[in-house]
Amino acid sequence: MMIRGRTSVMTERERFRETLLFGEPDKIPLQPGGPRESTLAAWRQQGLPEGVHWYDYLMEVLGIEREPTKPRIDLGVSFKMIPTFEEKVLEHRDGHYIVQDWMGAITEISDEYDYTYIRSPKDFVTRKWHRFPVQSRQDWEERMKWRYDPRHPERFPDDFEERCRALRDRDYPLQITINGPFWQLREWLGFENLCMLMIDDPEFVQEMIDFWTDFVLQTLEPILERVELDCVVISEDMAYKAHSMISPAMTRRFLQPTYEKWVQAIKSSGCPIVSVDSDGYIAELIPIWIEAGINCCTPVEVAAGNDIVAYRQQFGRQMAYVGGIDKRALAAGGEKMRAEVMRVVPPLLEEGGFIPGCDHGVPPDISWPNFVEYTRLLAELTGWL
Repeated sequence: MMIRGRTSVMTERERFRETLLFGEPDKIPLQPGGPRESTLAAWRQQGLPEGVHWYDYLMEVLGIEREPTKPRIDLGVSFKMIPTFEEKVLEHRDGHYIVQDWMGAITEISDEYDYTYIRSPKDFVTRKWHRFPVQSRQDWEERMKWRYDPRHPERFPDDFEERCRALRDRDYPLQITINGPFWQLREWLGFENLCMLMIDDPEFVQEMIDFWTDFVLQTLEPILERVELDCVVISEDMAYKAHSMISPAMTRRFLQPTYEKWVQAIKSSGCPIVSVDSDGYIAELIPIWIEAGINCCTPVEVAAGNDIVAYRQQFGRQMAYVGGIDKRALAAGGEKMRAEVMRVVPPLLEEGGFIPGCDHGVPPDISWPNFVEYTRLLAELTGWL
């Protein structure tokens, strides 16, 4: 299948923008999905050699020459609390650690993992939360709020100005990720406590949301003034398998004003893409995101009831997508894999605004041989082979 596009070769940055903005890319970015640690460990037993990067080797196996780009530079700006809480093991019992994590929560994790796994999503790790850091207004004022100073000297690297100057001449897409208001308040309060407070003390919830909105804007400001980003991703997991975690009405009341303020600042700086990353069933949320000016979302999990083809028919070019291919079909391989890819990819590539890939982190039940064959098919459809 040939994609609709230009004949001239584009840079990686140009291709990314043209694809998600419904333009005419020379080909579609090849982003099959990324493995976690357990997936990589399985792949090493299934044909992926030790000592090589999985994507580099994948391209070598497929016979795709990597396109040279300029050295990648990270902005090095932190949106996290400064300082973080002390990480410490409080108890070790029955095969579990009970720890105070860096965010101040009391968390239980299997001792199969080091508790530092909580810092970043290295793997598919289940945790149990015993207590969250903000239990009261006093906790908010005394334990948390002061940790988010947008001008803290450690928030920006010493060579920030130099990095920004170098990034103006890049040939690869630059995106940053920020926590959405629902995500951030859930980390402070816990999911159940946050939902209850939205009913019992909405003024307190609004106060924290307003604080987070302003903190993010003030931290973004020096970035947006100095370098034109290509995409800002809002991390906002807020949906179950069948519904959003809060109603559309509450989403419009508590979250939409924040989205609108952020989108206005981001897009007015020249960054054309604002994307939301939310697991779960997002059909009730997409219209709200569109109203707020958000124009992309990911990962569009099929197991949660999302149908990316139906969404394109319903919302047209108001929303672009990244992901959308059922991980369960990729694990099955063979005809099931091919049927799923062909169900999703050709219809959306026809109109654009779509970077196909696995609908979440690649789990270990997707074998290396199946992943190679899936990526081969994806590469054929997106113009790489």
